[in-house]
Amino acid sequence: MGSENFQVDLHGIVDLLSNHLYSSPRVYLRELLQNAVDAITARQAAEPQAPARIDVRTGPDRLSITDTGIGLRPDEVRELLATIGRSSKRDEIGFARTEFLGQFGIGLLSAFMVADEIEVLTHPTAGPTTRWVGTADGRYTISEADPAEETGTTVTLKARRGAEQWFKQATVIELIKLFGALLPLEIRVDGERVTEGKAPWENTGATQRAELVGYAQDKLGFTPFDVIPLNNPAAGLTGVAFVLPFPANPAERATHRVYLKRMLLAEGVEGLLPDWAFFVRAVIDTSELRPTASREALFDDGNLEETREALGAQLRGWLVRLGSTDPQKLDRFLAIHQLGVKALALHDDELLRLVHRWLKFETNHGRMTSAELHERYGEIRYAATIEEFRQLAAVAAAQQLTVVNGGYTYDSELLERLPDVVPGLAVSRFDPTELSTSFDSLDPETELALRPFVRLAQEALDAVGCEVVVRAFDPAGLPAIYLVDRSAQFAAELRSTKSKADALWSEVLGALDTHDDSRPQLVLNHRSPLVRRMAGLADPELARLAVEGLYGHALMLGYHPIGPADSALVNRSFLGLLDQAVPTQEDPK
Repeated sequence: MGSENFQVDLHGIVDLLSNHLYSSPRVYLRELLQNAVDAITARQAAEPQAPARIDVRTGPDRLSITDTGIGLRPDEVRELLATIGRSSKRDEIGFARTEFLGQFGIGLLSAFMVADEIEVLTHPTAGPTTRWVGTADGRYTISEADPAEETGTTVTLKARRGAEQWFKQATVIELIKLFGALLPLEIRVDGERVTEGKAPWENTGATQRAELVGYAQDKLGFTPFDVIPLNNPAAGLTGVAFVLPFPANPAERATHRVYLKRMLLAEGVEGLLPDWAFFVRAVIDTSELRPTASREALFDDGNLEETREALGAQLRGWLVRLGSTDPQKLDRFLAIHQLGVKALALHDDELLRLVHRWLKFETNHGRMTSAELHERYGEIRYAATIEEFRQLAAVAAAQQLTVVNGGYTYDSELLERLPDVVPGLAVSRFDPTELSTSFDSLDPETELALRPFVRLAQEALDAVGCEVVVRAFDPAGLPAIYLVDRSAQFAAELRSTKSKADALWSEVLGALDTHDDSRPQLVLNHRSPLVRRMAGLADPELARLAVEGLYGHALMLGYHPIGPADSALVNRSFLGLLDQAVPTQEDPK
């Protein structure tokens, strides 16, 4: 027996494994399990009735793992454990077939992350028993050992100083349950079986759903809103998607629990499902998808892309089926995940049709779906911002005009896209100045009588660039409404910015100014008793103060921004009316 050196730089390999390839030393146990499972798989290919068992023994500074696998002949030991990366010999031995999980040599060397010495005692189905002992300094020995009683392999690790915690029984059991819970073979730790070898979605009967919900509670930490079966034969994939019972952030990429040939690949795999499916967390097992070199993620190739599309279609189908079989449940789902469904519907016509039928929008006549709006009115008019909706909701409702609040995230974009999937539907943005066309004009006699008051009111509001008109509209309890069309609003904002900018930007902004002479309007409601009393005031100054006060009230009621000129005018009105209301007390002589 002679001492030989690895045909690689072992220190470099261990550094690569621990600092660049694997996320944690804990994967050493996964790699040892993978080697054991591969050996058992290889033996059962020739001996279907061969036992399938893995026994793990723990100690203060030692750990051994024994399998009933195929075992290795001396020449195979040398090829697999002394030379890293020689795939041709792996092919000859049989470890390159797709039913195997890992690479024996690399997997074993990963144990050097936690061990100073590794002993492999292996007994093939035919041939002598071989002992291989490797140390962290790169030396190894190979010798013949006493014949073992049973075919298989035992790997024994001697703990590296400071890594003893990875050998504790509780830690080992936890890691085996984590990585090997679904492996269809018997795994024992210090004589006690620790896994069942069955995926939760493989249970059948009336208790299946309850067991899946319990699995989500125990492993994922939430009670799912629903459970969706997942299946893709092309990827050898089975599993389930758990619908989150709480809103998820669409900006965060969802992660999923992925098993590869029944061994846990990782708990946080990205890219398994489409980005829009952030409202579910999946647990799946696959035999055909490729892992990355670390076997902690999936390789993003054409196979994964096709799988992602197939699983996305199944999730989309679940949503569509809910719409036809359980509308109330769909309504509850949308209440939780409407933001995600909206984001998806912007790019997915089928989901957009579902949104059309089931998602309720806020309107000034209550919450309605766009399908209901289409059926009742034949068109959809919307306000693009929440502030704009608040400004005109009550007045539009009084004129029997239905307006949708498109100010919430994605709502305006969705409404504009609806005609793409709903034939005959017209959608347009509502301009507040359109309200004035539905107001009633005054009869000539009344209009003539009001002319002095309107002239006075106009003089009062010239300083803020507002036009005063008098109309009759409902509700009568609303004395005035402030209306501004979008072009006038843009021009006002542009001029305000121009006045604050430096010379260069002021010149640039000036070129954009179209000098639109349209002005916002303060529409006084002649049906309001307050307006009629104001028009009859004999004191011009008091009437002026009342108009200025009504102007400030209309601005605030419509959630319009109040500029410095507006603030000065409203302040003057308030103090002036207060002065009129509180008589001056004469000082006693």
